[in-house]
Amino acid sequence: MNRIVTLTLNPAIDKSTSVDKLVPEHKMRCVAPKLEPGGGGINVSRGLKRLGLESLALFPAGGPAGLLLQELLEREHIAQHAIAAASWTRENFIVVDSATNQQYRFGMPGTLLLPDEQAQVLRVLQELTPAPEFLVISGSMPPGVAPEFLVEVVRRAHAAGTKVIADTSGPALECIVEEGVYLIKPNVGELARMAGVDELDSAAVGKAAKALIAKGKCEIIVVSLGPQGACVVTQDTEDHVPAPAVKKRSTVGAGDSMVAGMLYALSTGKSVRQMVRLGVACGTAATMNPGTELFKPSDAEKLYQWLIRTMPEQVLD
Repeated sequence: MNRIVTLTLNPAIDKSTSVDKLVPEHKMRCVAPKLEPGGGGINVSRGLKRLGLESLALFPAGGPAGLLLQELLEREHIAQHAIAAASWTRENFIVVDSATNQQYRFGMPGTLLLPDEQAQVLRVLQELTPAPEFLVISGSMPPGVAPEFLVEVVRRAHAAGTKVIADTSGPALECIVEEGVYLIKPNVGELARMAGVDELDSAAVGKAAKALIAKGKCEIIVVSLGPQGACVVTQDTEDHVPAPAVKKRSTVGAGDSMVAGMLYALSTGKSVRQMVRLGVACGTAATMNPGTELFKPSDAEKLYQWLIRTMPEQVLD
């Protein structure tokens, strides 16, 4: 039984390498590239696997790159269901300049997801037996997919008794929130747009989140504050958790790692306080690794224990 299903509509293969120095108009010798499966929900499934929790990754895959994506997931022993797509799966490219340790990220455009392929996604979700406890909708939207498609996904999940966790942005996130979900993870700018204001300062974040919760849009909002950590808000509580200070090597996959940590906590009966701290720990641990590598479980555990010891819960009415 897959208690957790992750949905990635815009998956990718992440190819990373490094050069001694990035110089225009010169042929630069790269180290051997590292290939990893990528895309929001896929990374969440990979993070859950590192924490010892199984999930099912659902995604479209097309062309040779799509076959490679499935092979890379098989190597990591990730349960998967690939929807055959006519368009080739995209590839992203990340280069680290070793002289400066600066990272250059080249994100390729998503590929078209046809109407019949979208319908197949809905069919697969509908036929999951038993229905999962959690459905994670994560990542960007590919061409051809209207934000309203996710509304149908959420409606079917609700009808099956599945809790929806959404980590996307723009119109897609706004449509999902209007339908109502269990948990969302916006950044401050996204929360401001949903609140109908130009910007929010740190003091106004909790109030804006509670207003959405009061309208029945979601039960839990975790506002990502980047290097400042996160703020988790429920109907009754508001808790700010600073990110531990670490040497950052890459931010790729940090947000997905955070979602994986929070979902693990929810699935294993931890409190909301523990949930956000484990999420921050996993997200921070991911920044300690180079390229597209996700977190090391040992790093995440050390950071989590530090947060639990040193950051007492701040509950504000």
